[in-house]
Amino acid sequence: MSEKKRGELASSTFENGDSAPAPVPQKVRQAAADLKWAGQIGFWVQLVLGVISTVTVLFASSSFIGPDNTANTQGTELGVFSAILGLIALGISVYYSYRYMAIAKMLQNPNSSQRPNRADTIKVIRAGLVVNLVGMLLTIIGAEANVGLVLAKALANPPGAFSNLDARKLVNSIDLLVIQANTNTIAAHFSGIVSSLLLLNRITR
Repeated sequence: MSEKKRGELASSTFENGDSAPAPVPQKVRQAAADLKWAGQIGFWVQLVLGVISTVTVLFASSSFIGPDNTANTQGTELGVFSAILGLIALGISVYYSYRYMAIAKMLQNPNSSQRPNRADTIKVIRAGLVVNLVGMLLTIIGAEANVGLVLAKALANPPGAFSNLDARKLVNSIDLLVIQANTNTIAAHFSGIVSSLLLLNRITR
């Protein structure tokens, strides 16, 4: 072999070995795909339900303004407060869903030193799961309080009695709006819990 050909072969081998990135392992690519779809589903489901619940809570909160409205909404304060706490937790959970998608993108990096390791990824998923569980617990407390309030109002008014009724003892639209907001927030947290549990199941096995 001539000197020129040996030089060209060595140059080609060096270039191929130096520039060609190492392939991403199949298990890492599967984990990235799982994180991506779980992050996307959790992000959009929680975001849509969170926006609906936020608008509902804001509308219900506006009814607390004024002495007349305050009298009609007496007893719903705990439900609204719990709904707000649940929405704050939901906002944090939406951020964690976004982080799942960001981690999925980093896992596709051919440079193994720049990929997040398995332990750190599991920690992020568990943190998101805890946020959803806490938020769901707070929202359930508010929902139970409001359901009990509505039940008490319904039982306080005998059937067929329409005269001399106290407006504070009547079930109004604000009571139902708060229950609806809490229900939507619970559903949003439930979707986040399901996506996190599925991710833990697929990544840790």
